[in-house]
Amino acid sequence: MRLSNKMRPRIMVLCGLLALVTLRAVAGEGQDAQSLDAEVQSLKQDVLALNRDLFVLEEELLFPSSTQVAVFVSLDVGKFFTLDSVQLKVDDKVVSNYLYTEREVQALQRGGVQRLHMGNLKAGEHELIAIYTGKGPNGRDYRRGATHVINKGLGPKFVELKIVDNPSSEQPDFSIREWE
Repeated sequence: MRLSNKMRPRIMVLCGLLALVTLRAVAGEGQDAQSLDAEVQSLKQDVLALNRDLFVLEEELLFPSSTQVAVFVSLDVGKFFTLDSVQLKVDDKVVSNYLYTEREVQALQRGGVQRLHMGNLKAGEHELIAIYTGKGPNGRDYRRGATHVINKGLGPKFVELKIVDNPSSEQPDFSIREWE
């Protein structure tokens, strides 16, 4: 198994902490089990905090706010459409394919929002194409697309792929909107 460059520093830090725990345990052989257990628990908390900080730093390095684009999926009601998958293309390049489980669809129907894609885009106009597949009215297979052109400026851009039931036509509506 080959480690990615971004995982090596994390593993080195965790190995260093494990070595520190081992050295402390050997040096303090006379310590009682409770104090050693408390020290191990303290080190675990330090490792969790360090891991959280490393994750935040990694996000900031990989997706700087000046080029960051995040795309989210939301679903309103879901009586006329049962979502199976979403494919997202940016500038005619597939950047995400996501297949939903039944539990994920239920969470979206209860008001949840899922981050489908996080990436970097340079400033300028970019075309987003979302292709939705699932079951439509009367249980028939359904495949629909929506297109939107975003103008990426400085700062992060947040985009929502929204699926809404339209009671008047008894069909789902698919829209793409930018968050301000």
